[in-house]
Amino acid sequence: MNAMTFVVEGFDDDSREIHSIPEVRAFYHAFRAAWPYWLYVCNLDTEEFHMMTLCCLPSIAALKVDQRTHVAVEYDRIELLEFLREGFVPMNAMCERSGMFERLIYERTKAIFAYFSLPFDGPPPP
Repeated sequence: MNAMTFVVEGFDDDSREIHSIPEVRAFYHAFRAAWPYWLYVCNLDTEEFHMMTLCCLPSIAALKVDQRTHVAVEYDRIELLEFLREGFVPMNAMCERSGMFERLIYERTKAIFAYFSLPFDGPPPP
């Protein structure tokens, strides 16, 4: 858990951000369909998981501002929540296989919401 950082290479000469390259987006869609355990394994201490997620969202808008190094990205929060909802089923299956206590599953879920700056007000398990 929280141990995988996945990066694609070969696009350094492309001026577009990774999440805006159709081939990368298609790869991440196929990768997620084939192996849906991202929420369990992805490292929440880096921004790579965020990029992977952006590649899978149906619609994003990126805005490059002159003299700024980062690109502003907007996306539909409902699409993000749907992405997460679909990912919690495989995450929970992995948690159960690994014998995690309900409290640790709760903490991982809370950490994922915090990673995406989403509110999380679910009460902890008893």
